[in-house]
Amino acid sequence: MPEPSARRALLILDMQCGLFDGHEPPYEGERVLARINRLAARARAAGAPVLAARHTGPAGSPIAPGSPAWQLLPRLDVDAAHDIVFDKTRPSGFVGTGLEARLAQAGIGELVIVGMKTQYCVDANCRAAADLGLRPVLVADAHTCMDTPDLPAAAIIAHHNRTLGSAFAQLVTAEACRF
Repeated sequence: MPEPSARRALLILDMQCGLFDGHEPPYEGERVLARINRLAARARAAGAPVLAARHTGPAGSPIAPGSPAWQLLPRLDVDAAHDIVFDKTRPSGFVGTGLEARLAQAGIGELVIVGMKTQYCVDANCRAAADLGLRPVLVADAHTCMDTPDLPAAAIIAHHNRTLGSAFAQLVTAEACRF
């Protein structure tokens, strides 16, 4: 298998009104959002693609296509005229979306991963990207989730940073991430 390119793209996961502004706010949500916005601006300035995945539920669900909860956050720095916005129906952004082909066509070998939720879609995309021969780069301070009955969000994030950063992804901070 040929060595993957070092060219990077930014993948923003599920920064949607219904998930972010729902009844339970995400851990350090505003800080995470600010970091993601800085990363998006940095990626664009470097000519790196910015891709935003929107989790899409079936008709009648809270995140059905077109519903208010399904929309990307208005304060998220994503411009559908320049960035790539796509819908996914599974935790992995690679299932049924054409993402893998789009990245290959653009010569992307490293995928910078940020967004929501840590233990679901962030985890799934780090693992899937690695399985497909990409080099996932997890931004340790630019993904988030909510507390669960078993664990506080801070512990979930720390656990996933250690787990994914040791076996599946390069771990970086938002400040250190370059494109």
